[in-house]
Amino acid sequence: MSSGTMKHSLQLSSTGLAPAIPFNQQRVRRTVPAINTIRASSAPSHNSDALGCCNNGFGLNKSESKTFVYIGGTVGVGLATGIVLQLAGPSGGGTGGGWMGGWGGGDGGGNFWAKIGAAIADDKRNDDSEDFDKHGMSVGLGIPINRLFSHKRYKISNVEIYDEREFKTINKNSEDCFYEMFSIQPGGVYKKEDLQKEHNNLKNSGMFATLEMETITQPDGTLKLKINFTESSWRGADRLRVVNVGFLKGNVREFDPNWDEEEKKKYFKEVKQDYKRRVKRTKHVLLPPSVERRISRMLSKNYRLSARLLQEVRDEVQRWYHENGYACAQVVNFGHLNTKEIICEVIEGDITKVDIQFQDKMGNLCEGNTSTAVIIRELPDELWTGRVFNIDAGRQALRNINGLALFSNIEINPKPDETNEGGIAVEVKLKELEHKTAEVSTEWSIVPGSGGRPHLASIQPGGSVTFEHRNLKGLNRSILGTVTSNNLFNPQDDLGFKMEYVHPYIDGLTNYDRNRTFRANCFNSRKLSPVFTGGPGLEEVPAIWVDRAGLKANISENLSRQSKFTYGVVIEEITTRDETSTICTSGARALPSGALTMDGPPTTLSGTGIDRMAFLQANITRDNTIFVNGTPVGARDVFQLDQGLGIGSKFPFFNRHQMSMTRFIQLKKAQDEGGPPPVMVLHGRYGGCVGDLPSYDAFTLGGPYSVRGYNMGELGACRNILELAAELRLPVRKTHAYAFAEYGTDLGSSKDVKGNPTEFFRRAGHGASYGAGVKLGLVRAEYAVDHNAGTGSVLVRFGERF
Repeated sequence: MSSGTMKHSLQLSSTGLAPAIPFNQQRVRRTVPAINTIRASSAPSHNSDALGCCNNGFGLNKSESKTFVYIGGTVGVGLATGIVLQLAGPSGGGTGGGWMGGWGGGDGGGNFWAKIGAAIADDKRNDDSEDFDKHGMSVGLGIPINRLFSHKRYKISNVEIYDEREFKTINKNSEDCFYEMFSIQPGGVYKKEDLQKEHNNLKNSGMFATLEMETITQPDGTLKLKINFTESSWRGADRLRVVNVGFLKGNVREFDPNWDEEEKKKYFKEVKQDYKRRVKRTKHVLLPPSVERRISRMLSKNYRLSARLLQEVRDEVQRWYHENGYACAQVVNFGHLNTKEIICEVIEGDITKVDIQFQDKMGNLCEGNTSTAVIIRELPDELWTGRVFNIDAGRQALRNINGLALFSNIEINPKPDETNEGGIAVEVKLKELEHKTAEVSTEWSIVPGSGGRPHLASIQPGGSVTFEHRNLKGLNRSILGTVTSNNLFNPQDDLGFKMEYVHPYIDGLTNYDRNRTFRANCFNSRKLSPVFTGGPGLEEVPAIWVDRAGLKANISENLSRQSKFTYGVVIEEITTRDETSTICTSGARALPSGALTMDGPPTTLSGTGIDRMAFLQANITRDNTIFVNGTPVGARDVFQLDQGLGIGSKFPFFNRHQMSMTRFIQLKKAQDEGGPPPVMVLHGRYGGCVGDLPSYDAFTLGGPYSVRGYNMGELGACRNILELAAELRLPVRKTHAYAFAEYGTDLGSSKDVKGNPTEFFRRAGHGASYGAGVKLGLVRAEYAVDHNAGTGSVLVRFGERF
């Protein structure tokens, strides 16, 4: 299986939809309220603005009954697979009671979410229809909606909305919040019951003191809808209190309009007392007090509390929630109107359950192989039961679960909990990858030839065979094997292999405080040694190959998402060979006569060309970098230690350590067009060794990941090393160009390496370079100047320098 890298392809999907019917439906017509309350209507346009997630890779996708937030993504895991985070946000809520209980949204029982979906679905159904019945009456007649025929389907050609208090006409260009509340749109086809439902919804919302709807016949057989209204108003208030009404239900009996006056007074008293008790039992809200104080100051500046002002309060409250990722939060009701302190009731979107589901290739539910405890471990705390759903937590869960590399498709879908009014049920839907995979790949190496022209290193193909058995026993354990060779026709010449067993969660699946993974592998590899490399002007030096075969076992502990601590033991046999695969005991160089001198530095500690040793190895990485439009910003520190145990050839006892520090400093904010920000990169690396040091483990200076502008090891091989680098990255369109300067020195320690390979191969032991380049995807094209020789060269590299 190829390693693959994550490639984000963020999509914005949006479908046109007429504004939804205000979320204020009731089945029972209420009489005069005992408590001044009003249900908050929520408009689709507000949700879109409040979420405002397009810049962060989110888009709002509206369907007939839900509002979705969509992330498109592609992950290279053998084959490209899509990863989707689907967020179905609620559009309101309530626990019933409406005017009586003050818990808006209700029909007594108050399935507020379902009614929102039904309203939008009805509107969509009517809006999509093209056929209609002509009115069949004289032109210019004013007909109340209750006088229309029930069996006919009328087309509304125009809608005129007139505010009788402000003496103005409202339309979609007037930017009036009241326009959001009307779902009847020009061009739509509606029945009489649809128009009456619209009238009842608006009138019962409490936003209107008066409301009249009348149709006027038109010459083309359509109707013009005329709406006259006066908005409601109350005594001015100077304080706002926001309460979380999720899961709270009233204990008041249903109102009966046939009661006598005494019974009605008793009922209103019960409602008032029950309302006060419920307000006292409300949960703590996430909204900070500073927002409440700011809105309170806004209220105190108005002599009267109007319906439009309540809409502004609703928008301010919901804006804070949505801007901070709480997309399911919604204002559902206002209470204590006509008092100095009004109450704003919100449902924040508390998670009531998390349901993990597995799907087959066709998307049908099935039994999964992966233990659910493995999935639960990857969910952030903010996505557990009892927390408020947050988009950022959903995105984090998506990244964590994808990091398991066990699934071809991941979908996280929060939806209303049908069994718990006002709650959110989070569905995690997963499609598992095949547990057993095998892959064969071939490759031909291209090297520079005469005149710098590339040519094939060999007509014989190299390649690798990889097999993997992942997710053993459903616990994310795996076995991986890779066999590689530069000559598939005769692989025994340089056969390399690696077998690895990975065992995560060694402290137990339920131990969330520690996340340690055990790895054990056996390996056989061959690499060209940069220690035995000639300096400037020296004729070509015979290459020395280093073969390593052995066992390695370590434990890796994740300290954070990107930081980890690894420690273990390595037992290996090291063999040095020349280009004919013959064991080589010392380095060589060409004499002026053309002959080779074989009195070079010893290649191994034992002097026989073969070393055996065991040592402890530890590595700690502190990484808090984040990517801003594809460019890392932050800090990364790495410390590695190898400690010899005195076991092996010549009883090697040594301490080899190195530390690197890199800072990615963002100089200014990123461009709005999505380009990377300007970044200054500062890098330093120090390494040292005390005790027995074989030549093949000496630090080398020079190369694309040391000092650019030089070949690998061209500057020297040493016991101590110091590297310094600075790079300035400037945005150019969607990528960046950069200028750099680097310096490396052996700190005078080259002479302490056995045989002094730096002096033998006529290398300087220090050097500097500078240059400039441009990043093109995964490729770095750069021009580097060798400061020692004063010459420059054009280089093309893959991957990052730091």
